[in-house]
Amino acid sequence: MRANPGIDADVFRRVMGHFVTGVTVVSALDGDRPLGITVNALSSVSLDPPLVMVALDRRRFLTPIVRATGRYAVNILSEDQQALSDCFAGAPVEPGREAFCGAAWHPGQTGLPLLDGAIATLECTVVGTFSAGDHDLFIGRVDTLANELAHPMPLLYYRRRYLRIEHAATAEVEGKPER
Repeated sequence: MRANPGIDADVFRRVMGHFVTGVTVVSALDGDRPLGITVNALSSVSLDPPLVMVALDRRRFLTPIVRATGRYAVNILSEDQQALSDCFAGAPVEPGREAFCGAAWHPGQTGLPLLDGAIATLECTVVGTFSAGDHDLFIGRVDTLANELAHPMPLLYYRRRYLRIEHAATAEVEGKPER
């Protein structure tokens, strides 16, 4: 697929930056060694069966590992984990990404590395992979999931900056009622 010559990559990135996303670290094992990378391209795909999609740049070190092992974990970061997000994104810090950013972690139920302090985690088995431009989309069946009921607010990303949620006054949800 050829790039649209009328769309500049930097302009596209700037425009898409107007979509607020959560911040995750996708992690996997290379043998016994935990590896991770910051990802904001995460989406729920299906409730039955429970499926999620992560988009990984084909040029990144984690993509061939996820492809080979067929497994990955998603760690949804809290607002106090900005430094981990930066490190797993490749910021020049010590300890660096090659040392799993010095992050405290534990093996999940399926053995995948889960970050301590993440507000939610999912361990997934790849059930489908699709190429899209310079990324691979990995559809994962959720094998285990967890979240802490009492946890910090999530880390958000908007226009190349982190955001924190301010608690707003309670308002009624309009439209479809919640169950």
